[in-house]
Order: sequence, then structure tokens, then C-alpha cells
Amino acid sequence: MTSRTGAGGPQPVDPIDRAHLTGVSRPSPPIHRYAPSSHLVDLVERYWVPVWSLTEPSTQSTLQHPVCLVVVSNTYARFYGVTRGRSSVTLEGDGWAVGTMLSPAAGRLVLGRSVAEVTDTWIELADLLPAGRSGGALVDDVRAAMEDDPHDPAAHLASIARVESWLATHLPADASGLLVNRLVSWLGEHPEVTRVDELAREAGLSERSLQRLVEQRIGLSPKWLLQRRRLHDAVEALKAGRGTLAEVAADLGYADQAHFTHDFRTVTGMTPGDYLRDQPVRPPRG
Repeated sequence: MTSRTGAGGPQPVDPIDRAHLTGVSRPSPPIHRYAPSSHLVDLVERYWVPVWSLTEPSTQSTLQHPVCLVVVSNTYARFYGVTRGRSSVTLEGDGWAVGTMLSPAAGRLVLGRSVAEVTDTWIELADLLPAGRSGGALVDDVRAAMEDDPHDPAAHLASIARVESWLATHLPADASGLLVNRLVSWLGEHPEVTRVDELAREAGLSERSLQRLVEQRIGLSPKWLLQRRRLHDAVEALKAGRGTLAEVAADLGYADQAHFTHDFRTVTGMTPGDYLRDQPVRPPRG
């Protein structure tokens, strides 16, 4: 995907899907993903636009990234805190959604208070929108942009542009927000890190100060943050068919396969073996 909307504007991206628990028995509807405009990279990880037409209900499950979400669909508009376990949504009939994956910094800025208050829950987006043109018409404008053809990339970009106009009112990101952005990004690049003291050292904070930072900006603990990164790595490895379960467990830093199985099943509701067996068959490498 290489097309652009202009210098620094939203552009299609195809990131590794580490959060969506898809499989043969759990297919995903088409999802279009876009990177944010350059001036919003401190507040937005990416946008995603699923569009579906289903004869039977389909439940989509994810292991949410450590960020808050803003979702405007054809039937609801919500601000989501981080879900500590597996999050699920059931899609029915014909529909679409314009989702914004905020950065770790942005949740508190948009909510106006600690995101710990919305962990494992959501609030109506209307409760966060200011009166007047900057926020009051946001949901209506997004729905108007998507109404004629939800599959049209031009509709996606028009709706995203409206979301970006609103999000730009929350700039600039504060120093603590930039720190947590950097820390979460660093953690994703260092799979060998498995202890809170290592995370605190990288942040230049005491473990207690790190605890307060992560709770305020993500809503959960540094220990949870480490486990979620590890489970995202596991989903990626299982989807790619990288090695045996014992090898995946070892690569993730688990003492043994049993501990890996326990953690994965506790959060996802299935064993790593069950999840692996539900992945599409890959052709042999030549």
C-alpha cells in the first residue's frame, strides 16, 4: 500500500496484526488501515475501518493494544478504555466503523483525566465532545462521509479527516505522554525485557513512579503491560507458524510451555495449541 492523500496526510498501511484473534473459525471482515497525518503521530497510532455484510452474527475478539480507542460506527460512537483481558464485539447485518487507535499519550488528553477510570469499560463519545463545530457535529460528519459507500477509500479519508480535526485540538502531547509513548514503543522492540525494573530503568523512573505513569496513561500496571506485549508476540508467532509451541514459549521467555499455555488460555480463553490449529494452512516454503 503506497498511495497518499498528500504530504503528511493519512495513508494506507498494512501493519502486522498482533491483536486480532482471527482464525479459520473466526474470520475477519475486510479492514482498511491508515496511518495518521504527520502532525498527529504523537496522538494516534493508526485508524482502522472495518466494513461488513453478514448473514449470521460474527464475534470478533482482540487483545487490545495498551491504548484507548475512539470508535464511530453506523450505530454507536464510543470512547473505550483499555480492556485487561480479551475484548469482543459481535457484528451483525450490514455495517461499518471508523476506529482510532490512540497513542498511549492521547487517552488522558482526550478523556481529561486518568484513563484508569475507564479501564474495562467505555463511555459515550458525545460526553467528551465540546459544544460547537469543533466537536458537536463530529459523529454526524463521520456518518455522512461514510453513508454513500463505506467501501470507498475516499469516504474513509474524509471521515478520518474529520476525526483528525477534532484530535488536533488536543495537541501538543505533554512530556509525560511523550515518555509513555516512547516507553511502549521501546518495549515492543525489546522482547527480551520481562521485568518491571528493566522498564523503570529505561524510563529513568523509580518503579513506584513508573506505576503511577502507566496507570494514569494506560489504566493498568507495568506488569500488565509486559504481559500484553508478550501475548501480542505470541499471537504473531502462532499466526506465522514460527516453531513448535515449546520453541515459541522459550522465545517469549517463559520457563516452560505449561506457563505459556496458562497465560495464553487465561486471557484468550483458548490454548496456544487450539489457536495454532485454527490458523490457515500455509504452503511449504520452496
